[in-house]
Amino acid sequence: MRGGGLLVAGTTSDAGKSVVTAGICRWLVRQGVKVAPFKGQNMSLNSFVTREGAEIGRAQAMQAQAARVEPTALMNPVLLKPGGDRSSQVVLMGKPVGEMSARGYHGGRQQTLFEPVLACLEELRATHDAVICEGAGSPAEINLRRTDIVNMGIARAARLPVVVVGDIDRGGVFAQFFGTTALLAPEDQELIAGYLVNKFRGDVTLLEPGLDMLHGLTGRRTLGVLPYAHGLGIDEEDGLRVSLRGTVRESVVAPPVGADVLRVAVCAVPLMSNFTDVDALAAEPGVIVRFVDRPEELADADLVVVPGTRGTVKALAWLRERGLADALARRAAEGRPVLGVCGGFQALGEHIEDEVESKAGAVDGLGLLPVRVRFAREKTLARPVGEALGERVEGYEIHHGVADVRGGEPFLDGCRVGAVWGTHWHGSLESDGFRRAFLREVAAAAGRAFVPAPDTSFGALREEQLDRLGDLIEEHADTDALLRLIERGAPKDLPFVPPGAP
Repeated sequence: MRGGGLLVAGTTSDAGKSVVTAGICRWLVRQGVKVAPFKGQNMSLNSFVTREGAEIGRAQAMQAQAARVEPTALMNPVLLKPGGDRSSQVVLMGKPVGEMSARGYHGGRQQTLFEPVLACLEELRATHDAVICEGAGSPAEINLRRTDIVNMGIARAARLPVVVVGDIDRGGVFAQFFGTTALLAPEDQELIAGYLVNKFRGDVTLLEPGLDMLHGLTGRRTLGVLPYAHGLGIDEEDGLRVSLRGTVRESVVAPPVGADVLRVAVCAVPLMSNFTDVDALAAEPGVIVRFVDRPEELADADLVVVPGTRGTVKALAWLRERGLADALARRAAEGRPVLGVCGGFQALGEHIEDEVESKAGAVDGLGLLPVRVRFAREKTLARPVGEALGERVEGYEIHHGVADVRGGEPFLDGCRVGAVWGTHWHGSLESDGFRRAFLREVAAAAGRAFVPAPDTSFGALREEQLDRLGDLIEEHADTDALLRLIERGAPKDLPFVPPGAP
């Protein structure tokens, strides 16, 4: 099968492309297929650092784990990290190459990246039996088709068959499938090989008349109806599209081991990055994690997390405007636990010099940790290993801020003062022994009779979730049809659906 491929597109953002791609990867690898994920261009604030020190989207790292391969920059050659409403940092082959407005990117820069993106895909295809590609947004964004390097642009250049995923939970999925196809040029329509319904609830026989009509209208079959699956906890692309206020992160539903639960409040700061850091906390029985944006929501929290952000200075202003800064200061004075991660760690410090990210110059931090931060133009990208609270810890670093720690107790690369901790390390809480030790410290400081479960393995839980995705594909998709597409490409007799692209 060497060099087979498939592009998973979506009728909308958040239709389920990432999880379907991961599910297909896990199903294939269980069949003995050497498979790799790929996304030519990703826009996300949730990123990861590969072993060679390259920054890629976390979704592609998750898909690589589903495929049981080591993630590399080849799997996500272009990453856009929004820094505001109008500009993003452009990361090429894992390294930042500058800031660019959306107009500037789509006006010319994007097209110059097409050849490197295609070369990465071809390199993966040369070394794997199959590459499962993920699109972005919708392939029917006709205003952006000319500069597209992630949907039909890459599909047409690499002759990839395309399966379109639609989220039926939102409603209107038949119109989405038909309209997506009908708005594409004939050359693009030749590659649209079928549809996948995602997040269906109920009796699938009630859906079948509509699927038959869709087949009659488009000449394309629906290759699966995937049921709504609760509690997957798989890494999302980003947190920009929806408000996270009040959102609860949960991976397992299990009673606490001790007498009490632990309540974790995560400040939903602007440009929040790598909020997946708290998923390891949510995986613990008896730990309740929610995102908040009001000071009164911190009152019953046993731990408050100030997460990473692509805008530390903007996050500081937001914390102050919302009254959360004062609430955090009161918590620190009372010895109630606070954890700052990356940008959140920087915000907890005394002083920031930023001529890079916000270009705001000198800015006072919250003063809860004896740390001064200077933003460097070169980004730190690393996979550190260390020890804290008597346990081995692994993490990854993605930041421009350089911290000068001037006191407190050492804590990873940061420090601790009383019940306030700060570190640049993302992912540290995925280290099971360290997470349990940290939660014991939090429970003691909070006065809670909470006991961490002795056997929770975050890695094992993630594997179970990825296997569930593989099961969804194996049990509810036409896997024979998917395999034919991967091996042979799109059928040659797919009809044109008018009117096509204008």
